[in-house]
Amino acid sequence: MKLYDIVRAPWAITPEMYREVHAIYGRHARSEKIDLNALQADGGVKLNGPTRGYDLVGNTAVIPLDGVLAKRMNMMTAISGGTSMQEIASNFQDALSNPLVETIILQIDSPGGTVDGTQELSNLVYAARGQKPIIALADGTMASAAYWIGSAADQVFISSDTAQVGSIGVVSTHTDVSAAEAQAGIKTTEIAAGKYKRIASQYAPLSDEGRQTIQDQVDYTYGVFVDDVARNRGASVQRVLDNMADGRIFIGQQAIDAGLADGMATLDDLLGRSAAGEFDPENQQAAQAANLSTALGAAAREAQPPKETCMDVQTIKAQHPDVAAALVKEGADAERARIQAVEGQALPGHEALISTLKFDGKTSGPEAAVAVLAAEKKKKTARLGALAADARGANVPHAAAPAPGDEEDDDGDGADPESDDDEDASAEPGGPDSQPQRRGRKAKKAAIATMADAGRVAVLARRYQDEQAAKGVKVGAAEAVAHIENQLKKEARRG
Repeated sequence: MKLYDIVRAPWAITPEMYREVHAIYGRHARSEKIDLNALQADGGVKLNGPTRGYDLVGNTAVIPLDGVLAKRMNMMTAISGGTSMQEIASNFQDALSNPLVETIILQIDSPGGTVDGTQELSNLVYAARGQKPIIALADGTMASAAYWIGSAADQVFISSDTAQVGSIGVVSTHTDVSAAEAQAGIKTTEIAAGKYKRIASQYAPLSDEGRQTIQDQVDYTYGVFVDDVARNRGASVQRVLDNMADGRIFIGQQAIDAGLADGMATLDDLLGRSAAGEFDPENQQAAQAANLSTALGAAAREAQPPKETCMDVQTIKAQHPDVAAALVKEGADAERARIQAVEGQALPGHEALISTLKFDGKTSGPEAAVAVLAAEKKKKTARLGALAADARGANVPHAAAPAPGDEEDDDGDGADPESDDDEDASAEPGGPDSQPQRRGRKAKKAAIATMADAGRVAVLARRYQDEQAAKGVKVGAAEAVAHIENQLKKEARRG
């Protein structure tokens, strides 16, 4: 790729460094040969060259990201002491696979760089979350493309009150060299196919259509940048646009307040905390849960908590993304299981009731079974009442009613009426099977099916399900409710 194409492409970099890059290109455009060795010897400029490898300090790999970031090494990165993003990616993957490395720190002091290669490196860091703790440290400057990459770490820290973070934005330029060529007696004629092939040529003034084409590219890239920062920081796109992504540089505590960073710590601080196991995922989640519990408890004790200490949903997601995600998943799983349990109690003719219970957010499977059975009994009672009313209106001969105490036991359990009595029951008039005692037992059985005991039935049914599940037997909620009702009836008859 030519130097002009690199400069003309979108950049995510601070304005000051972008001007330096263009100064280099200006010399190139004037056909001035840039001798790197002479630049270092005559101008006193120290060429840092590309940064390579990483330092292993105890159990922590420290990977430096210095200077202008570019996908590959080129002349500009050599002059500015820049870093190849491909080289960073290689070092990062090596640290991930190194069994001696327990924590990775990205030590960043960079104004940003080319857009090309930045998202790939940011995605690589983000995808590695959960494998090993990844910490990004703004050790001076973490701007633009450098923040795009650093924000993908598990946590972001600034080294001091003067550390600079942000500059979320994209810039691109057009340079017209036609006048300079004309003074040099040069005229370049471009021959191209395709309407947009050279829509913003450097050999002609920029047209309105060419300007709009460049603007569209910049706007699109900016949208991708903002979306990635929102994902990396666990924030909404709107929050990133409102608080972080207006192109400003945030200094020290400003970066923490805006949500760009999580705290302040030097490299030595982070190395000590890493050696102590503070960034271990289990320890970190426990600490986050404790912090969240403390914050929520304090908020609950305050009748009118100050606005800046209120733990709203967005704050929890931004500051404790792992805890927020775990809570959301736990709630969703529990609600899904509850709805499925309620659906399992469906009976024909009670679809509307099941639909209501599914979405009331509280009814359990056993409770739904009790409600459906009660509705079914009510429905049958109404039907029998209607039939009885019809029968009373008809002049139809009928058999004489049985004497009191001779009625059949129709408690619905399908058993012989005599089998419900005690085995040693006497048939004598004054014995256990006398009419008053039989009527008493029937009254007890009828009382068991009332809705007043529905809560008790639901609790006992659930307990029965758990007991059977422990034996490896799966019992539906409706079956469990019916079993408990029969048990209670038998207990009432024996009592």
